[in-house]
Amino acid sequence: MKILKHTVIAVVLATPLVAFAQGASTPGFDQRQVNQERRIEQGVESGSLTQREAARLERGQDRLQNMENKAKADGVVSRQERVRLQRAENKQSQRIYREKHDRQHDYNRDGRIDRPAKRNR
Repeated sequence: MKILKHTVIAVVLATPLVAFAQGASTPGFDQRQVNQERRIEQGVESGSLTQREAARLERGQDRLQNMENKAKADGVVSRQERVRLQRAENKQSQRIYREKHDRQHDYNRDGRIDRPAKRNR
C-alpha cells in the first residue's frame, strides 16, 4: 500500500515536468492557425475573397506553419521564437482582414472579380 502511495505521488509530481520538457507545444498558435484558416474559407464561401486572394493567403498560412515547424525542430520553442511566431500571425491576420474587406469580390464564384456596375448620372 505504501509503495502504491509513493508511486502515485511520484507520477503526480513528474507530470508537470514532462509537460515542461515537451516545451515545443504551441497550442495557442495552433488554435489561431485553425481560426485563420476558417476565416479564409468563410471569405471564399461568401465571395469576399477571390480565388487568387485565397490562394495567396493560403500560401501565407503555409509559411506560418513552416516557421512553427522550424521553431519546434530543436524540441523547445524559445520566448524569442514565440514572439516571432506571434508577430507573423498578427501580420497574416491583418492580410486576411484587408483582403476580405477590399472591393474585390467573387460573389458568383466564377473565378472572376465582380465589379460594381457603373452608374450613369
